[in-house]
Amino acid sequence: MKKKGEVDHTSEMKLLLRDPFLKPFASVLRQRYEKIEAMERRLTGGCMSLADFASGHEYFGLHHDGSEWVFREWAPYATAIFLIGDFNGWRKDPEFALCRISESGNWELRMPADKLDHGQLYKLSVHWPGGHGERIPAYIRRAVQDPHTKLFAAQVWAPVTTYQWRKKSFSPSPEAPRIYESHVGMAQTEEKIGSFEEFREKILPRVVDAGYNTLQLMAIQEHPYYGSFGYQVSSLFAASSRFGTPEELKSLIDAAHEAGISVIMDIVHSHAARNEQEGISRFDGTFYQYFHNGPRGFHWAWDSRCFDYGKPEVLHFLLSNCRFWLDEYHFDGFRFDGVTSMLYLDHGLERIFASYQDYFGQNVDDDALVYLTLANKVIHTVRPDAVTVAEDVSGMPGLAVPIEKGGYGFDYRLAMGVPDYWIKIVKEKPDEEWPMANLYHELTNRRIDEKTIGYAESHDQALVGDKTLIFRLIDADMYEHMSVFKSNLRVERGMALHKMIRLVTLATAGSGYLNFMGNEFGHPEWIDFPREGNNWSYRYARRQWNLRDDNSLLYRFLAEFDRAMMRLASEYALLDAQVTNLILEHQENQLLGFERAGLVFLFSFNPVQSFPDYPVDLPLGEYHLILDSDAKVFGGHGRLQPGQTYFTRPIPLPDGAMWHRATVYLPTRTGLVLRRI
Repeated sequence: MKKKGEVDHTSEMKLLLRDPFLKPFASVLRQRYEKIEAMERRLTGGCMSLADFASGHEYFGLHHDGSEWVFREWAPYATAIFLIGDFNGWRKDPEFALCRISESGNWELRMPADKLDHGQLYKLSVHWPGGHGERIPAYIRRAVQDPHTKLFAAQVWAPVTTYQWRKKSFSPSPEAPRIYESHVGMAQTEEKIGSFEEFREKILPRVVDAGYNTLQLMAIQEHPYYGSFGYQVSSLFAASSRFGTPEELKSLIDAAHEAGISVIMDIVHSHAARNEQEGISRFDGTFYQYFHNGPRGFHWAWDSRCFDYGKPEVLHFLLSNCRFWLDEYHFDGFRFDGVTSMLYLDHGLERIFASYQDYFGQNVDDDALVYLTLANKVIHTVRPDAVTVAEDVSGMPGLAVPIEKGGYGFDYRLAMGVPDYWIKIVKEKPDEEWPMANLYHELTNRRIDEKTIGYAESHDQALVGDKTLIFRLIDADMYEHMSVFKSNLRVERGMALHKMIRLVTLATAGSGYLNFMGNEFGHPEWIDFPREGNNWSYRYARRQWNLRDDNSLLYRFLAEFDRAMMRLASEYALLDAQVTNLILEHQENQLLGFERAGLVFLFSFNPVQSFPDYPVDLPLGEYHLILDSDAKVFGGHGRLQPGQTYFTRPIPLPDGAMWHRATVYLPTRTGLVLRRI
């Protein structure tokens, strides 16, 4: 039995049993687990749970207990702090001076209940040796931007009536996640910033109708620069006010839950905006309060600040942030942004992770790995059914393995190599040269002991400077030749391959699937947020749903096919079946086939030749065609009869055994799904 304070050295053994290739690094793994346990003991002092420790948001920031206002802030280098705002003419009034209450740098101000009112604006005037500056409190839950000066200020948010949840408890669907990645601001057709209310009324019904069971919301945490896509966060505890009020975000999540949809948040703990007046950089006059000092504290590629994950106060801040969004807004989990950047001192930039040594060398930030493990522990303690997804391209072993099984606790990792592969192959090779064996390898190449979310493209591939898959396939012809009354060879090719790419990606995805809003119907243009270079235009920071809804355009066929895919994945628990069985791979004919979840998937990428009676080896039985990408209802040529039936026939083998084979018509550029009866 482990004695008190003694490290249990079984964690690395559990991981070694899952992956024997980790054996040479057993001592490094042991050191990591010891560091994780040591940090947890340091944070909790052995007198509370880690989840209880992660409640800094209930102590710091502005709070009203019914009789008085209490404000607290952590600023160890500060020499004086004043609360300033429109309630006192923005003056440094001694009445609103904070008192230092601890050697660690905690400050406090208590005020009568009548000193502040709902909606008032305020900031902190922070003084330090040799300087001072205005700051927005680090734990603030509401920040708003002045429409004229463009400056941000904290806002007292204490409505008379608190939000009453309609769906007081929610259990996510037991099905594998089918994620609809969304950005509230750019979700509307109008050239403007969309709101939480508009998303709830207009977009959420589309998500439900499309067959997705999980909504992933981007850009929720407050960020001063809209064009950062939400990845330059300034106020980690504040829902972006440009989309509406906290109550309106809660109402959106509530409505999603009522529709049976889980809502996960794109959380940014990998870095923070370097803004000082709006953010937490140099909050108390030092560069190293929340972040590393010196060059390590700056992300040179993202022009942002890098957290010091080895500092207990920073972990208190970030772990509390995880719990806050679960408790306050009822989010059902998180997609952690930039995990690769967190894990490696060089942020994994311009690196090829070719050997296990890359995961255990001097380049790994063990403090970040400790934080991510503790974050997952907090999240799954507060909400055992919460979902966490790691955006990691490096393949760090154990990242998506439960903590109790020797891993770092994420439920899923993104299969980031798949969309990169699709872009590469579409750019570099005509489809008649696509390598079938290599394609299948790339689609199924993942750690078998960890769950992954597969996707053909996300918001990353849609940003200006890049191109979506549909635009790479059709290019400028999308502007004039997407009418159902016109025929265009490039459009026909693009639509056929767009459907096939998404079907084969879904069919081989590990344990979940993701799509960025609008990509399911082939949204024609890139994403470009308002900026000086485009005259601050919203033209490309929106989604043109009118294209999908117009029956005279081809976009609706792509949307209908995507909906059929989601229905297929749900009905047959496709993503719960972990193994695919390759049954057909023929490079010359450009054919690929495999089995999964009792279904047979057949793909003909051949652009010029159809195969009327192609032999396919299958178990004895009768097979029905249940999905055909070439069907007329999906904008295809309709070369196969809907619901067609195929029968196997016996094939005697030389040793006297019997095999079975069916003959199937495989049209050009078509994906088929058969179900055995």
